[in-house]
Amino acid sequence: MNLALFAWENGRLESLRMQSYPSHELDDLLTGIRRFLGQERPGIEAAVFGLAGPVRQGRAQITNLPWLVDAEHLRAALGIPRVRLINDLEATAYGVLTLAPADVLELNAGENVRGNVAVIAAGTGVGEGGLFWDGVQHQASPSEGGHADFAPRNELEWELLAFLWKRYGHASYERLLSGPGVVTIYEFLRESGRADEPPWLTARLRQHDPAAVISQAALQGAPPLCVQALAMFTAIYGAEAGNLGLKFMATGGVYVAGGIAPKIRAKLTDGTFMAAFRDKGRMTALMDAMPVRVVLRETTALQGAALCAARLAEKEESDDGEGA
Repeated sequence: MNLALFAWENGRLESLRMQSYPSHELDDLLTGIRRFLGQERPGIEAAVFGLAGPVRQGRAQITNLPWLVDAEHLRAALGIPRVRLINDLEATAYGVLTLAPADVLELNAGENVRGNVAVIAAGTGVGEGGLFWDGVQHQASPSEGGHADFAPRNELEWELLAFLWKRYGHASYERLLSGPGVVTIYEFLRESGRADEPPWLTARLRQHDPAAVISQAALQGAPPLCVQALAMFTAIYGAEAGNLGLKFMATGGVYVAGGIAPKIRAKLTDGTFMAAFRDKGRMTALMDAMPVRVVLRETTALQGAALCAARLAEKEESDDGEGA
């Protein structure tokens, strides 16, 4: 769990401090917040928390933790006047608005057009979201699109789909576009006899994080099983990023965030990702016009939550002023 405290000065965010805590060591979100704030609590005007899971009516059940988070409960317990819960990809989407050129890696220049933005982020799972341009500013929109059905694009991916059906029953993009997904693709290729697993790799897979082992071996060019697994992962990632770009009509760009992308940037830039991204039949020209950028800044979601909090505080102050 990552927490941060920001100041909003002259329309800009100023980071005051940040801290990370192992989520499994905490009873709930409130425990972590109290530990972060300590005894001397500053006068916080608004707090926004980006959570991995759907947020409905101010409440969220965290997807991979037994935590039920309630915005009103946090507000009362912390004494913060304005508290809002948003999806983690909604926070990342807002964070895109705070990025500098040095914070991104450009995969496709596209056209410089102000418009909707799509965000996809693969890490422990895969999240999707975006920003809609309302004519004045961008407004973030949450999504649980990562749990949508995986759509195969060739014979090999059709075989992969059957493999996922047999193993999980339901084949979603999150089963593939995640750390565990890299391993799933690798196991599919190995069990279907595409290549042999060398003994040294078997030992490393047992001793270390399998997803990291497979990715690192692939980036080094051997063995073929790892190289093919990462290539397949990257192509599926590019295809789904393109799908999201179409659904959001992301003329303002598609941003590839999450923990995996910066680690495999060499693979993302070899053409595999963009070839799958562009492969949309009659919409290929539209895809060529969309800027595609990899988010390199690790604190993007925290900055996005802070920007959302600043907007929340400003809106409340404006509303209060109009009613006075």
